[in-house]
This record gives sequence, C-alpha cells and structure tokens, in this order.
Amino acid sequence: MAISATEVAKLRKMTGAGMMDCKRALEEANGDYEEAIAIIRKKGQLVASKRADRDAAEGCVIAKVSADATGGVLTVLSCETDFVAKGADFIKFAEDVAEAALKSNASDPASVKQLTVNGISVADGVNEKIAVIGEKIDLTFFDRLEAAEVVAYIHPGNKLACLVGFNKILADKQTGRDIAMQVAAMNPVAVDKESVPADVVEKELEIALDQTKNDPKNAGKSNDLLEKIATGKLEKFFKEMTLVNQEFIKDGKKKVGDYLKEADKDLKVVKFIRFSLAV
Repeated sequence: MAISATEVAKLRKMTGAGMMDCKRALEEANGDYEEAIAIIRKKGQLVASKRADRDAAEGCVIAKVSADATGGVLTVLSCETDFVAKGADFIKFAEDVAEAALKSNASDPASVKQLTVNGISVADGVNEKIAVIGEKIDLTFFDRLEAAEVVAYIHPGNKLACLVGFNKILADKQTGRDIAMQVAAMNPVAVDKESVPADVVEKELEIALDQTKNDPKNAGKSNDLLEKIATGKLEKFFKEMTLVNQEFIKDGKKKVGDYLKEADKDLKVVKFIRFSLAV
C-alpha cells in the first residue's frame, strides 16, 4: 500500500528509526502503526521507546480527584499548536471540562461532550474555541478511576498526567505522590506481571524470540535454548515495565513493591491511568 510522508514522519517520531526503515516497516505492516513499531523493534532499529497509544500532538492533560479522594478523572483537550495549548483560556476550559466530568457519571469522551460547562455543552464550547482560535480542538481522551484512595499527578506544563488507585486509605500522602510520580516518569505497562495483558505478553515474547534467533551470537543453538533465552528477555521486560518490579526512582536500591511494603505491608496499587502527549 502507498505510505504517505506524513505517516512515515509520525512513525519516526514514535521510534527514532530512520525514514526509510519507517517507510518499509509501515509498508510491511500495511499501515498499522503498532505492527510497524513491532517490526522496527525486531530489527533492532528502535531508538527511543515510545508508546503509540494515547497519542496527541498538542493540548492540555488534566487529572482531578474528588474531595473524598475515592474517584478521579483524566481528560485530554487537544489542539494543533503549543502556543494555543499554553494559553490561559485554553487551560481554564480544559480544567472546567475535567471538573464537570469529575462531578458526573460520564464514561467516555462522547458523554463528557454532553455535559454543561459555563452554561453550554462541552461540545458547543469546543466549537466556540475552534471558531475563535482557528485550530482543530477536540476532547481526545477521557477515563476515570475509582478506588479506596486515588492520587493525581500532573507534570508541569500539562503534557503528562496520571491517576493511581490504592486498595486502602494512605497513612502517608507522600507515598501516593511518590508512586504517582513513578508512574509518570517510568511509564509502566501494568501494575504487576500478572496484570500485563495476554496480547502484550505474546507480542513481547514474539519480539524477544525473533531478536534471539537473529543474534549472530546464538547461531547454531537449539530451539529449546533459544526459547529459554527469549523467556529471559521477557522476564527483563516484566522487571522494567511492571510498576511493582521497577526500580524505585527515588532509591534505585529497592523496587517499587518494596517501597510500598515499607510504607504499609498491606498497601497495593489496584490500577493506574497515564496519558502523555507526543513529544
């Protein structure tokens, strides 16, 4: 299939791979970005590990938590330029939308757009902004989280935010902030090994096996041995990409799971939501 220069540039921004490598990967994947990223990884051409999901060019990411801290929402109001994203009026509108969503039972962007903000629907408010600013603006992401206690973190600049839900009320609020900052900084794919989606495990094992087979150092090794090496790579993935098994950013000598146990032996993270604008 024909691949446009825009599509190639987008994949290059995601992966850091060369333009021709990105073009070939997209052609092989029939335009599927996730599959193209997997192809680039298999060939060892991935320069920067970036998630293809939850991708938006510019905008404002807002995370808010209810007064009793048992629920939170994460919203993304996207636009075309950084200049608009940093505007006070745009940020205020994004904040107002998030606040309205928090007080509602909205479950997706479509239902949030039906909510009322400043006397009109969010959808109409978006259209007004488009008319005044002259850029494409949309509510591109919304999710909510409920738990015994929910903690929100917004990185300065409103480009990255997350919500983290805990199984019990936090005795020390700093613990919650530390874990939220860990999620923001290290972008785990799941809370623990057991909660990694099966399709992600399957894809990672496939990539690890391909890398192992294509490594000249493994030439002549049996399939059983190659599979064991690939399984070892998968275990490294679990260590690096699951929250409780990651090195704690404030103390690399311990894992996040250890830090949680030190704070409270029964404390657990039940879920997290993270969104980062493309950079």
